[in-house]
Formats: sequence, C-alpha cells, structure tokens
Amino acid sequence: MTVPGETPLRTRDPARKEKILEAAAELVSASGFHAVSMADIGLEAGITGSGIYRHFESKSAILVALFDRFIDRLLRDEQRTLEEASDIKVALAGLIEGQVEFVVRDRAIAQVYHNEIRSLPDDDQIRLRRKQRLYVEEWVHLLREVRSELDDATARTLTHAAIAAIQSPLFHNVGLPKDRLKETLTTAAMAVLDLT
Repeated sequence: MTVPGETPLRTRDPARKEKILEAAAELVSASGFHAVSMADIGLEAGITGSGIYRHFESKSAILVALFDRFIDRLLRDEQRTLEEASDIKVALAGLIEGQVEFVVRDRAIAQVYHNEIRSLPDDDQIRLRRKQRLYVEEWVHLLREVRSELDDATARTLTHAAIAAIQSPLFHNVGLPKDRLKETLTTAAMAVLDLT
C-alpha cells in the first residue's frame, strides 16, 4: 500500500534476467555478437538498454551467463542420466539423447556458443572450455567401457565426431520436423560410435 505523497517501491520482474538472456541469444545468433548492442537486447527483452545494467555489467557478461547456464545444464543432465541408467549402453544412449534434445531445443544458444566463444575474455574462455571437456570426458569414458577395443585417442575422436554430427544442424537449416530431426541425429551419433 502506498502512502499519499510517497513514491511506490519498484518491484523487479523476476523473469527479466531470463528475458534478457533469451533476447541476447536470439539476436546474437542472428547477427553476431559485435553487431548487437545493449539497446538492441533491451528492445527485444522489452526494457531499456540501460536497464540491462541492473542485471549484467556488460554485453560480455550476458554471453558468459548464457554459456555458463547451458554448459551447467548439460553437466547436470549428464549426471542425472548416469545416475538413472541401468547400464553403460543405456547411459551412453541417454547422453546422446540429451545432446540431441539440447541442440534441437536450444539451437540459438548453441549457435551463439559455437560462433562467439572467442569473443569472451580469455579467463572465461578457459573456464568454459574446461567445463566442456568435463562433459566430453564422460562420453569418452563410457564409450571405452562399451567398446573396450578402443584406445583413448580413438574413443575421443569418435566422441567428438558423434557430438559434431548431432550439432551439424546448427550450421544450416535442415528442413526436418523436430521429431524426425531428433531421430536422424540420434541414428547418426549411434552410427559414428558404432552402437547400432
């Protein structure tokens, strides 16, 4: 309740930070990091460009928050898959399914990551790449468990090839409905890893 003559307290929209991140992902994915201004992001998010600074200190900070969020989600999903899987093959299939789901569901963020990670300060790049390696290492470990004939270098190469196959639609419009796209990407990754 506002007392006459007093300025009402401002309440922050708790979803505003999320709106900023979503707007940034869409704009940067379409135009590139350097072509998008804070004002552009604000306009897309429905706030003033200067209002973004209440949530993020810079455009790079927005990008770092986006990347941290998506890598952390992949790592959490990976951990949950490993905990819930009944055996190693099921766990590996679950990791493939999670990566496919991420690429199809969060295409804009994945595109931005591929295209713009080099736009970040060196320390952030190193930290994010370290998280990415942790994610990939679990794939390599599981693949070597399933296919014991593989040495580490071969398992690592196949893992990167399978993830690259899943992420291939980030670089062109495939024109497939989502369900068909998921099925096709899953089949491709399984074939690369020779799990069919």
